[in-house]
This record gives sequence, C-alpha cells and structure tokens, in this order.
Amino acid sequence: MNSIALLLPLALIMGSIGLGAFFWSLRRGQYEDMDGAANRILIDEEGPLP
Repeated sequence: MNSIALLLPLALIMGSIGLGAFFWSLRRGQYEDMDGAANRILIDEEGPLP
C-alpha cells in the first residue's frame, strides 16, 4: 500500500510533465510543416551534374 501512495503521485507528475512538453511543442510550431522535412531530403540544391 505504501508503494501505491508513492508511485501514483509520481506517475501523475510525470504524465503532467509529458503533457506540458507536448503542449509546449504545439505552441512553438513543431508540428506545423510535417511534409517539409520529408520532402527536403528529395530536393537537390546543387543542381544537375555536367
């Protein structure tokens, strides 16, 4: 019973930290351009080879 009294608040604190980090990343725009990073690897910026 003592372990539940310790682990339950610890799990709630860790969950709220994770949820706070998720909302922080939403506010900072981490999920705005999901296709840009995937397509950026396909773009050849050097141009064609001679």
